[in-house]
Amino acid sequence: MKRFLYLIADFSYGEEKIEAALEAGVDYIQLREKNLSSAEYLLRAKRLREITKKYSTKLIINDRLDITMLSQADGVHLGQSDISVKDARVLLGKSKIIGATAKTVEQARMAMKDGADYLGSGAWFPTDTKKDAIPISEEMYRNILKEASIPNVAVGGITADNCDKPLSCGAHGLAISAGILKAKDIAAEILKIRESLEKW
Repeated sequence: MKRFLYLIADFSYGEEKIEAALEAGVDYIQLREKNLSSAEYLLRAKRLREITKKYSTKLIINDRLDITMLSQADGVHLGQSDISVKDARVLLGKSKIIGATAKTVEQARMAMKDGADYLGSGAWFPTDTKKDAIPISEEMYRNILKEASIPNVAVGGITADNCDKPLSCGAHGLAISAGILKAKDIAAEILKIRESLEKW
């Protein structure tokens, strides 16, 4: 399985930086916007949909099924407190991508049974994006990988300098936010991460 790069972004980083990352080559981009009105979230999702059309990047919306559908995004990522994967599949149909957060073996098993296309597991390292994120142990991560045969994206404080750790455990992809969008040279940072993805 080809390992993939998954960018988590919001517009506070600036449209230019987001587009620079897309131009350098990311496989997925998840729009994660907090503390916005639904109207503003939808506007940003539609804008990002327009930008992603220029590249081969799949657009995923965090949490919101309605925004996913109205923006014609490629899929949705659901946390444990969101609508279930099973119910989301009823609304989105088979053609859309559904990702699910899984921090335990039980959550991974349930998400896979309900039809998730991929899992996101972490947090691997401390992160400013989610200050309350609970760290995941290598043992738990390996157990999740054993239990669920669908791709698993490692998430949480990942950078070009520390990404070998989740990859060595068997991660199929890396979900990165500040580790890319706060870099001085976004293209160079993505190249370094790509080299690690290909190495494993």
